[in-house]
Amino acid sequence: MPFTVVDLPYGKDALGPFMSAETVDFHYERHHKGYATKLNDLTRDKPEASMTLEQLIANYAVGTPIFNNAAQVFNHNMFWLSMAPPTGNPNPPPEVAALIDRDFGSFAEFKRKFSETALGHFGSGWVWLVLNDAGKLEIVSCHDADNPLKKGAGRPIMTCDVWEHAYYIDYRNRRAEYVEKWWNLVNWAFVKANLGL
Repeated sequence: MPFTVVDLPYGKDALGPFMSAETVDFHYERHHKGYATKLNDLTRDKPEASMTLEQLIANYAVGTPIFNNAAQVFNHNMFWLSMAPPTGNPNPPPEVAALIDRDFGSFAEFKRKFSETALGHFGSGWVWLVLNDAGKLEIVSCHDADNPLKKGAGRPIMTCDVWEHAYYIDYRNRRAEYVEKWWNLVNWAFVKANLGL
């Protein structure tokens, strides 16, 4: 069965005004689907074609073509699901807020640390919220296609893409503005589900 990308759970124009339909279309159709196409080309008629993304990520070294494309399909799946149409209330629900308060002191402090990590990340990559093996929430920064599954950093909960193609159409090189606006799109229901709450 060919590797596919997650279906967008919203229309391409549904993330406005914080992310344009043009950005979603370009990012999803060309970049995300492009990784799946390359992965299918790399694994066609090979045992790897029957493996899961998680298995490919575990079995291939960071930087190899199969790892890069499998990880980027997985990472982007998480990215699209980490967002939802804006509701006007960008705050987490009480159950999630309680865990954030426990592990970061407050939502404001978590947001500050996550944003600082995204802004301080040099070059392309991802910033993740994970639930580590000790059961605590942690912010993890990964370069290029790398992700928490490969690092053994814990269970991925949500992610923000800081590759330039995630924001250049809307914000040019203004990553700080992109990250600030991205908080309006966080899908707290997805976060809550990934935490098992």
